[in-house]
Amino acid sequence: MTNRRRFLAISAAALAVPGMGRADPIYTWQGAALGARATLRLAHPEAKAISARVAAEISRLEDVFSLYRPDSALSQLNRTGTLQDPPFDLLDCLSLAGAVHRASDGRFDPTIQPLWATYAEASARDMMPEQRTLEAARALTGWTHVSLDTGAIAMRPGMAMTLNGIAQGYIADSVAKLLTAEGLSNILIDTGEFRAIGGRPEGGAWQVKLAAGGEVPLVTRALATSAPLGTTFDAGGQVGHILDPRTGQPTRSTWREITVSAGSAALADALSTAACLYQTRSEIEACLGAFSNAKLEAVATV
Repeated sequence: MTNRRRFLAISAAALAVPGMGRADPIYTWQGAALGARATLRLAHPEAKAISARVAAEISRLEDVFSLYRPDSALSQLNRTGTLQDPPFDLLDCLSLAGAVHRASDGRFDPTIQPLWATYAEASARDMMPEQRTLEAARALTGWTHVSLDTGAIAMRPGMAMTLNGIAQGYIADSVAKLLTAEGLSNILIDTGEFRAIGGRPEGGAWQVKLAAGGEVPLVTRALATSAPLGTTFDAGGQVGHILDPRTGQPTRSTWREITVSAGSAALADALSTAACLYQTRSEIEACLGAFSNAKLEAVATV
């Protein structure tokens, strides 16, 4: 059975507002976002209204990226293989995915969805997929079979995409833009990936703790961690969710988790995923070198 802990947390403090005699109290909103429990904490005179706009923005982007909303743009593309007049956010996210695909020599590939679904369906029956089923699914993958422009996105019949390795970061970036436009600073957004605008309200960097130990200071930067066994397809927790598009098999690297920072959460998200499919630190750093603002922050071995 697949399993993964997911949540969303956003903390932000307002910029100084002339005439305000004292700091605003912290307003806390709780709800659901990205299929998970969500918490938003704001110190702002209009915190309640801003929280509602953040929730609406997350929902709007789920209508673009979600595999679980049948009418989302991604679901429509996967059903028919073609999407006319695609939304800007989908094109933007896929363009970045294509750049990471090229930099990683194909290790990052959103068309992995048929393989992922094959493993997930077998996992639901407490089994592993048969080889012939895997071969059939792998035949339906390949980023080179995707075409995209402002008029349409198209791929071969039977293919499907997942943006689970990049969309959470993309949504964090979008929420950061919204909150910045609202006049807030000192923001930390956690959608499973981190995006900071500024530092802590009281000064200094946001200290992001890593599951494998240690922490990374974050100021106006994004951070993402991927773990090959963070989600597993087997009861023993040994068959990981990060699949190698080149073989159709789960990664068998020695990494417990890999943490990458970048100027955007979407980029950090995608690069940390691709990094799990490399065998050495130097290979990871060479991949990240294709992006001027990407940095390998931490690696933990099994």
